[in-house]
Amino acid sequence: MWPFKKNNEEKRRVERSNKTFTRETSEEEEIAKMANKLKEIIANTSKEIIFLCIGSDRSTGDSLGPLVGTILKDKNTPFPIYGTLQAPVHALNIKKVLKEIHDTFEDPFIIGIDACLGDESKIGTIFIVEGAFIPGKALKKDLPSVGDCHLKAIVNYFDPLSPVQSLNSTRLYTVIKIADIMSKIITRAIYNKLK
Repeated sequence: MWPFKKNNEEKRRVERSNKTFTRETSEEEEIAKMANKLKEIIANTSKEIIFLCIGSDRSTGDSLGPLVGTILKDKNTPFPIYGTLQAPVHALNIKKVLKEIHDTFEDPFIIGIDACLGDESKIGTIFIVEGAFIPGKALKKDLPSVGDCHLKAIVNYFDPLSPVQSLNSTRLYTVIKIADIMSKIITRAIYNKLK
């Protein structure tokens, strides 16, 4: 887990609440650490790797997945990518896309990418977690769990009275910055694995 923060005061506040880190590290060190973790996860599977980038470009906060998918496609990532700004994977088509993936690939290893809401002090935190996740959970959507591994990032605070408003009021700068960092983590993990 790594928090991306805009200034030192916010960074110190996050570090006080997050016992994972005991010293300050640079963005470069954190990207390398997370890339190594993802590289280990990828190296431990012999299955076909698929990236499933979930979200919609119609909501700023929910656009993280399609932004990452688009960046990975533009970098000619050597694995299938589902979910881009041009062809997003969202609540209305995720079941169809999952069926297409399972019809095309035999028992694939799906790496999910998605945005999430959380504590305001942890906006910008990126998680790499082994196992499946349920997209749209904060919005109480009834969607299937997906993935063998997933990368999520907190793009805005969770307002229990209006989670949709939290997603819609998310700063585009924050989402773009997180998408850039996630893409660096993924490409480093992939290209280190291919060497």
